[in-house]
Amino acid sequence: MKIDSQLVKLIEKFQKTEVTEQYIYTHLARRVKDRNQKILFKIAEEEGRHARLWAKYTGKRCKPNRIKAFLYLFIAWLFGFTFAIKIMERGERRAEENYEKLIGMIPEAQEVLHEEEVHERELANLLDEERLNYISSMVLGLNDALVELTGALAGLTFALQNTKLTGITALIIGISAAFSMSASEYLSTRSEGDEKSPLKAAFYTGVAYLMTVIILVWPYFVFSYYILAFGVALLGALTIILVFTFFVSVVQEKSFLRFFLEMFFVSFWVAVFSFSIGILARKIFNVEV
Repeated sequence: MKIDSQLVKLIEKFQKTEVTEQYIYTHLARRVKDRNQKILFKIAEEEGRHARLWAKYTGKRCKPNRIKAFLYLFIAWLFGFTFAIKIMERGERRAEENYEKLIGMIPEAQEVLHEEEVHERELANLLDEERLNYISSMVLGLNDALVELTGALAGLTFALQNTKLTGITALIIGISAAFSMSASEYLSTRSEGDEKSPLKAAFYTGVAYLMTVIILVWPYFVFSYYILAFGVALLGALTIILVFTFFVSVVQEKSFLRFFLEMFFVSFWVAVFSFSIGILARKIFNVEV
């Protein structure tokens, strides 16, 4: 069957994508062990088979897109391989519309489309990554740090109007609260008696809390103008909410907008309330620093 040049270009694009994804899945598989490694190698094998199929029509051998591969492998290192695979799946869903153009012209296209739609997603859903089992612990640490520390910073900033003093005070509060939250999560997880490790749950909660504290507090040690420091801290809080809600929405396939707005408005109203208390306390007690 003669295939026009436009279609050949489309097939070349598919071939390049399959080769790149085979490369990514193979390298991800080498990073993990046990059941996850078998799943990832199986997905890589499927991608390689698809690439060889398209090569029959293009008559070319493609090399993986190294930049794209590096980006996804870096994302996998930073956020976990499940997150990286879910992001790749989103790209595959957009590509599936183009597969429709090949059905009827290339006999194997229907089979490839079916495997892309069903088989690989089923495999991806079987992946078991430790950190995903502790998302609730990370949410607890992030939410508590955002709500409590944003509120504390709002109150302290406008009550003290001194960046260094506010920063030191907030840092002490934040570190103490991180250990307190870790201990609470440890006891809570242990009392529930589920499969999660109490120590790991406490670790993820504490790390999430401490990271949030650092991101929110650092502007007070860099900037001398308290309103600027508070503004940068709020920007940091917004960035944390954006990144984390995107992460959770991808791996758990939830609504990003709903989760983001929920976290944003809770933190925002606590900050407004604490800001009002800080101004009121400064006037009532006549605080001058």
